[in-house]
Amino acid sequence: MKRQLTLLFILALSISTLQAQRTYWQQEANYTMNIDVNTETHQYAGTQKLEYTNNSPDELTRVYYHLYFNAFQPGSMMDVRSRTISDPDGRVRDRIFNLSEDEIGYQKVSSLKQDGKVVSFEHDGTILVVELNKPIKPGETSVFEMEWDAQVPLQIRRSGWSNAEGVEFSMSQWYPKMVEYDYTGWNSNPYVGREFHGIWGDFDVKITIDADYVIGGTGILQNPNEIGHGYQDSGVKINRRAQGSKITYHFIAENVIDFFWGANPDFVHTTAQVPNGPKL
Repeated sequence: MKRQLTLLFILALSISTLQAQRTYWQQEANYTMNIDVNTETHQYAGTQKLEYTNNSPDELTRVYYHLYFNAFQPGSMMDVRSRTISDPDGRVRDRIFNLSEDEIGYQKVSSLKQDGKVVSFEHDGTILVVELNKPIKPGETSVFEMEWDAQVPLQIRRSGWSNAEGVEFSMSQWYPKMVEYDYTGWNSNPYVGREFHGIWGDFDVKITIDADYVIGGTGILQNPNEIGHGYQDSGVKINRRAQGSKITYHFIAENVIDFFWGANPDFVHTTAQVPNGPKL
């Protein structure tokens, strides 16, 4: 009897696993972004093209974006929570509440189109709510084009400017990011200092910044010679950076869950040759 029950359990588990494999799906979001950074004001202007593929079995009539920087403003949900709960994050407490106007963070979307047509949207704290003109049916891809402006907050947690180690820009959660849609629905919870899982996809990102800054970012740098960090066959460094000018770093990252970058005038670009392998 015990052996029969064990066999039945194994059979049921196998069937359940096969069903999960057949029904498993995940969304896809491919980003193309360009931003122009003002290092003095810690602000930037950005454009974004997002190709969003609905691999779910559901028809989507609405989408959401995370606007993480909006949490770093006095009176935000994250600020109030950090000042009132019994076990606040020691790194936050009342620091958001005491930010000055030029130290707060924000992400403000100025325009948004779906497949070339303007869509209506609403800022709701750290979430952008978008009402679609045309539903995205299962298996379909829709293209969203966005323009937005942002101010990078003084670093309180992992993202911002002037962190404790002296890094000028530590840029995580820096762009309007499509909210994950999974078997539970939209994960559009307000940002209060807790992370959210995201959508896998490709990133094509160009960052224009003062020429004396060095950037490290997700993915592979596409234009090392243009920005002064390329090497000729002889191994001589090419340096085309000019003081007071701007340069554009171009990164491509394939099949990743997010894109991070950091920038500082004191960053040093170095290389290391792996024996019988690639140059890092």
